[in-house]
Amino acid sequence: MSDATLWTALADPHRRAIVALLLERPRPVGEIVEACGLSQPSTSKHLRVLRDAGLVRVRQDAQRRVYALDPAPIAALDAWLTPYRKLWNESLDALGRRLDGAVGEPSDPPEDPTPKD
Repeated sequence: MSDATLWTALADPHRRAIVALLLERPRPVGEIVEACGLSQPSTSKHLRVLRDAGLVRVRQDAQRRVYALDPAPIAALDAWLTPYRKLWNESLDALGRRLDGAVGEPSDPPEDPTPKD
């Protein structure tokens, strides 16, 4: 499984919705179909993409297939995002410091654009 495969799998909003559902708890296919409002064949295709990317696991429970998130690929994505998150946080901290410094400082009155004689 490559990073590109993970990103491609998560690029689709329906697959992200499925991942969000599975974040709560494992679910059978029928429940995923109902929650997402997709057809069963369409949901199965999305689940296959997520499974092929390693994002979900499936287990048989009698006549039902139950899907669950596999945390390992999510952890890999989180690790990949860590330096970017740090950069983003540093930028937001700098903005916050700048805004905090601007609060309470009197602003210079605007200059009068009319020429003085």
